[in-house]
Amino acid sequence: MIDLEAAGGAMAGGIIAGAIEKPTGKAGEHHTTCADCGAEVTGNFCSNCGQAAHVHRTLLHLGEELLHGVMHFDGRFWRTLPLLVVNPGRLTREWVQGRRTRYVSPLAMFLFTLFVMFFALSFMPHSEMKLQGLPEQITAQREAIAEAEVVVAAAQKEVDAAAAAMEPADGSPPAPNSGARAGVAAGVLAAAQAGVISEKAKLERLEHDAVEGRKDGLTPGSWQAQVADLAADVGKDGNANGLTKTVAKKLKNPDLALYKLQQTIYKFAFLLVPLSIPFVALMFLWKRGFTLYDHGVFVLYSLTFMSLLLMAVVVLATSIKGAGPFAGLAASLIVPVHMFAQLKGAYSLKIFSTLWRTIALLIFCEIAATLFIVSIIYLGLGH
Repeated sequence: MIDLEAAGGAMAGGIIAGAIEKPTGKAGEHHTTCADCGAEVTGNFCSNCGQAAHVHRTLLHLGEELLHGVMHFDGRFWRTLPLLVVNPGRLTREWVQGRRTRYVSPLAMFLFTLFVMFFALSFMPHSEMKLQGLPEQITAQREAIAEAEVVVAAAQKEVDAAAAAMEPADGSPPAPNSGARAGVAAGVLAAAQAGVISEKAKLERLEHDAVEGRKDGLTPGSWQAQVADLAADVGKDGNANGLTKTVAKKLKNPDLALYKLQQTIYKFAFLLVPLSIPFVALMFLWKRGFTLYDHGVFVLYSLTFMSLLLMAVVVLATSIKGAGPFAGLAASLIVPVHMFAQLKGAYSLKIFSTLWRTIALLIFCEIAATLFIVSIIYLGLGH
C-alpha cells in the first residue's frame, strides 16, 4: 500500500527544492515592462527582481510549473548528477569556488533526493525485507571485529614508521614534518582501538542475549531489540534508563513502532546535516581557508549521494531475489571510495591526508548516524 503522506511529502519536497533554485528555461515572449516591479525589461527576465518577463496565464503552463517543481529535471540536474557520482570532489570544489549557475545547489539537490527517496521507498514491498537473525548478527559482529583489528594493525605500523622517521637509527636529522605525521598516526591508532573496543562490547551483548535472553522481554536479535540497544547506548544516567524503558515498552507493538519510526525519520532527516558538519570541521581545525559553509556543501552533496545509494540498494534487494547481500557488499565498498574521492578533490589533499581523514570520517559517520537514530527513537517513541 502506498504511503500517501510520504507521496505528498515527496511532492512538497520537490516543489521546495525547485522554489529555492533560480528559475531557468524559456519564459516566452517578454514584455517591455516588468509586471512585478515596473522596471524596463530587455531580456527574458527582469534584471531588477528576476521575474520572468512573460507572465503565463494558461492551465498548460501551470502543469508545466508543477512538473518542474516536482521533478526539477533541467539541464543543471544532468550536469550535477554525473559529477556527484563519479567526481564529487570537483562538484563540491566548483560550487564552493563560485561556479554555481551550471549545477543544482547542494541544498536543493539534498531536499529533492531525500523526498524522492522516501516517495520511492513507499512503493517497495517492505514485507519481503529480511533482517539478520541473532546467529547471523553474532557472525557479522565477529567479522567486524576482525576488520577493525586489521585497521589497528595498519595504524600501529604507521605509528612505528612515524616514530622511526622522528628518530632515525643512523643518527641523521628527523624527516620533515615527522612530528605532525606521528601525531596524526597516533590519533588514527587511538580511534581505531576505540572502534575495536566498541565492536567487542556489541559482540558481548549479543552473546549474552543468546544465552540468557533479554530482561526487557524483547526477542534477542530482533530489530526491536537492536533499537532498544541503541537507546541504551545514549548513556548510563537516569534519563537514558528512563528512555530505554519507554522505548522497550513501545517496541512490544512492533507494527505501530515501525510506522512511527518511519514517519519520524522521514520528517527529521534534515538533522543529519547539523549533526555531520561539526565532525567534518573537526578534521580541518588546523587548516586555514576552509569555512563551515564549505563543510556544509561537502556534507549536503555527500548525504545526497548516500541517499541515492541507499535507495538503489533497497530497490535491488526487494526487486531481485538474492541481490540483497551483493548490493550491501557493493555499497560497503562504494561508500569509503566515494568519501575518499570527495575529500581529495574538494579540499585538494594529498593521498595520506585524504586516507586518514577518510578513516576518521567513517568513524564520525557511525557516531553521527547513532546520534541521529537515537534522536529519532526519542522523537518517535520516547513520548
